[in-house]
Amino acid sequence: MNSLAWYVLRSKPHKENQIYSQLCSKAIETYYPTITVRPVNPRSAKIRPYFPGYLFVHVNLSETDHSVLQWLPGTLGLVQFDGHVPAVPEYFIAELKQRVALIQNAAGVNLDSLQKGDPIRITSGLLAGYEAIFDMCMSSGERVRVLLDMLGRLVTTEVNAGTIEKKPPVSYQ
Repeated sequence: MNSLAWYVLRSKPHKENQIYSQLCSKAIETYYPTITVRPVNPRSAKIRPYFPGYLFVHVNLSETDHSVLQWLPGTLGLVQFDGHVPAVPEYFIAELKQRVALIQNAAGVNLDSLQKGDPIRITSGLLAGYEAIFDMCMSSGERVRVLLDMLGRLVTTEVNAGTIEKKPPVSYQ
């Protein structure tokens, strides 16, 4: 007997918002991870799917009519492998929500105040504790390019935007 679990629902290109609205109107719990970006073209969408073409639905497959998910306008059905619909672990959804929130917070708060050449500190990941120089935001808004001093030479690398913080100015008193 199946219980409530997360599954991946595929969408046709650029139909994620439409599907999300339809699922919400049917009272189906849905997670549609999106991030805010700063597009080069100001008329481009500022909110984009984190996983273009995919949404997550929280359903009991033994109680939910498969046709509701299979034939919903704009969908391509549940992700399947050899006819089996695998569940997404609960911890993955929780970690994904945290990561997307981290990216959103970084894009909305920290990055607006950073300018090229600002000193930053990397707070987590493989380079945690390193100090670097902010160079630029990458096009997605999820990553930034920084310059690290490695043996007296500046090396360019990219890190997750949510893993940096601006170094406070040094006061000499």
